[in-house]
Amino acid sequence: MFNRVVHKRRATITDLPLYYSGHLRKKLTKEKDFKKYYGELRGATLFLYKDDTQDTYTEKLELGKLKSMQLHSPYQKKTPTIFTLTLQTEEVQLQMDNSDTGEEWRGYILTVVKREIPSKLQLLPGQMLQLQDALDQERQRNPTTQRPELPPRPLFLCTPSPFQSPKASASPSSTPPKDKTDNSPEIPACFFHVSRKEAEHMLKVNPECGSIILRPSTLANNYALTLRQQTPSGPILKNFRVTSTNVGFVIELDTAVTVSSLNEVLKFFLHKTEYQLHPYMAPQPYDTCIDMSPVPKCVGISSAILKTVPKAKVAPMLHSQTKEELPPPPTNQDGGDYVMPDDHDTNLKSVQMDRELEGVLKLRRKNLYTETEEVNTNKNQSSEKPPSAAVRWSGNTSTI
Repeated sequence: MFNRVVHKRRATITDLPLYYSGHLRKKLTKEKDFKKYYGELRGATLFLYKDDTQDTYTEKLELGKLKSMQLHSPYQKKTPTIFTLTLQTEEVQLQMDNSDTGEEWRGYILTVVKREIPSKLQLLPGQMLQLQDALDQERQRNPTTQRPELPPRPLFLCTPSPFQSPKASASPSSTPPKDKTDNSPEIPACFFHVSRKEAEHMLKVNPECGSIILRPSTLANNYALTLRQQTPSGPILKNFRVTSTNVGFVIELDTAVTVSSLNEVLKFFLHKTEYQLHPYMAPQPYDTCIDMSPVPKCVGISSAILKTVPKAKVAPMLHSQTKEELPPPPTNQDGGDYVMPDDHDTNLKSVQMDRELEGVLKLRRKNLYTETEEVNTNKNQSSEKPPSAAVRWSGNTSTI
């Protein structure tokens, strides 16, 4: 009866569902001795009581800020199990009586924080069912808002950082630490090997290229995230630390968030900002002038403007003077074939023919004149009477 009253008062004070409870010991890393407590895991908070009869907790640990939970020593049946929990501002060690109890505490804590049951848990089937019930209750109590997935990134945008030289990319020191929990070694496209100042300068100068840059942290094997966010008073720049642990990557916020990969880190910020921010993509350079290729020496170009080509003109043929010295073409003695005369010979023959024709015409004209004179002479002779007849006629007249 007393235990029921205490349980109800604890549930009223904490206002959280109870997932697991039991005796344990706790101390800070700087302390020497463990202190005994009665612990209750309610929601994502571990409440510590002095004993199981106390209704008001003495301490509480916000496990939502858990960065890592590491086993201090290998499991042994007859020795206590110690876990080291790395929180936002401190490291706490929890000691359990045996390995079985320690495995149960580990399973419940990681299930509540990561919202999934860890793999390779050494628990009985009934204990796994109870763990699944606790996970379902936690998901109903604090559901995560489902957002649409980002569209796949084009391959031509996945280019290396313009601030990274080829030599630096080949050196081992510039290689980003590998994603420990993700099987694929792929790094988000918005990862650049730049410092905090360089990342802030990139976001200020090129706001159209994006607003989130993932970069290496000053601490080894850790990361940092720089973002530029618009507010009513103007744009502001923020930097967040991302710690790499054995269980994943811890985003160090007021309530720490553990994710499994760097891509999940990027998705977390996109979800929280309702996709108002975008990953930074390096701007692509473009040319602004066109250079002419060198012209070969054998070709001369006076202007790039096309010109109309004038039509070709046929020049008159000039005969060589040496043609007169050439022997005339052979003539066919038989006269069976024709020989094409040369132009010059044709002209000479035409002149000769003109001269001969002119001579023939002159001769015919001379003959014609001669014949005309002879005809006229004959006519005159025939018109005149002979003198003897006249005398006779005259004589006869006188006689009569």
